[in-house]
Amino acid sequence: MKKILIELRDSLYFLCSIQFWRMGVLWTSSIIYSYLQLWLNKVMFRKCKSYPRCSLKLSPSAAKRPVCVVTGATSGLGAAAALSLSKEGYYVVLAGRNAQNLSEAVKEIKQRQPDAHLKTFQVDLTSFESILKFKSSLQQWLLDSDMHTSIQLLVNNAGILATSRRFTAEGYDQMITTNYIAAFSVTNLLLPLLKNSCAPSRIVNVTSFTHRCVSGIDVCRKGLTGNDSLASKRYPCAQVYEYTKYLTATYKLSTVCLLMFSYQLHRQFCLDGHSPQVSVIAADPGVVETNLMREVPSHLSFLAIRILKFLGLLQSPDNGVEAIIDASLAPPEVSGEYFFGGNGRVTNSSSLSYDTKLAERLWTTSSNLFLELQLSYKNPAEKA
Repeated sequence: MKKILIELRDSLYFLCSIQFWRMGVLWTSSIIYSYLQLWLNKVMFRKCKSYPRCSLKLSPSAAKRPVCVVTGATSGLGAAAALSLSKEGYYVVLAGRNAQNLSEAVKEIKQRQPDAHLKTFQVDLTSFESILKFKSSLQQWLLDSDMHTSIQLLVNNAGILATSRRFTAEGYDQMITTNYIAAFSVTNLLLPLLKNSCAPSRIVNVTSFTHRCVSGIDVCRKGLTGNDSLASKRYPCAQVYEYTKYLTATYKLSTVCLLMFSYQLHRQFCLDGHSPQVSVIAADPGVVETNLMREVPSHLSFLAIRILKFLGLLQSPDNGVEAIIDASLAPPEVSGEYFFGGNGRVTNSSSLSYDTKLAERLWTTSSNLFLELQLSYKNPAEKA
């Protein structure tokens, strides 16, 4: 009885918070707007843009298969992406924090795709030291397996929605770190392996429609590390999630995000005016039934799921992953696009996400922070 009363109290507390109403009203409005935009492009403007999927050129030898890295691959969209990409012929590297969950994910994929080629690495994306060790271990595995020291696809999928304030070992906000700083760090650390590929390679950043809720951001160091969020008593979980998954667009409390990062990286690769060796694409899966809302009071998350199902907006991971696979298998020359809605369709993200000056400032702040983190840790191999 006491446990039930505590859960009801927490639900009521969250229900009365501005974060709940941002998630319930603004997020729902944003996803509806995204689908409406696709419909208008097709029916009224007749300019619905889409790209076909390209098949991989496969070799019977596992050592010669293209290699794909998927972060957050133990459940939900990450596990669904790993399964789909293994079916396409990739040698899929599953990166996740929990060893047992990684083993279970591999077991489930093998049951559905017996000839899947899989490799797991345990990595905590809230720890820069763990990310460094992951990069070193991945390189060593490629060498030991007699494979070419390159990867062809990186899917930055990992993300969390935290309802309470937590910090990493470096003192950064945990949600901001997981959703953006980790993606920025993993991308930059693995970029040499992507550029070393004999075939065109690609980075797919999994973003969110919630970026449309962001109207302005401050890309300073304090914002990027989450220190600005400390000013308020209640943790602004909804805004933090919007901003981090939008850096891809941006972060007001931290000045972070995947959309802006994706577009800025694309622009840098295209400076020479030629099709880049490494392409960058943002993929928005829409609303997917995963464990993302596990920290939201169970009564409210259950209600949210019911409402989303009633509105026809909630997808299973197997369906929601389509935008990610569309982005992963789009023609090599495709870069700088925002995939949403499946069937290879692309659309425009928010106007703020295309602000080049803001993106340049974000890139500078992120790069300086990344350099600080690198200087803070020795080579993991030297510590062994």
